[in-house]
Amino acid sequence: MCGINMGESKLSSKVCIPCQGGVPPLTEDEMDELIIHLNDNWNIVESHHLERVWKFDNFKQALEFTNNAGGICEEQNHHADFELGWGRVLARIYTHKIDGLVESDFILASKFDQI
Repeated sequence: MCGINMGESKLSSKVCIPCQGGVPPLTEDEMDELIIHLNDNWNIVESHHLERVWKFDNFKQALEFTNNAGGICEEQNHHADFELGWGRVLARIYTHKIDGLVESDFILASKFDQI
């Protein structure tokens, strides 16, 4: 199941559900309903993926954040792409099986917001 279920508004309390493919990506209206539950620094890029950049005082803090976010990815069995640099981390999230966004992508983003 990859679709949207807005029955519960707090995304970070949900669990990512692995997508088996064969479902359509979220519509723009569905994405708009979900992104309002995320930190304002998240962006939907080309209706395809979520991106956010975090700034840190040094490389060590950026690496620590990346490791924490990676731990969440492992727990959720849903993995983001990361770009790590001195004082900067970019996370890019989408569901590779369908090459687009599903609710679980927004759930994962909301869990990163909790770090």
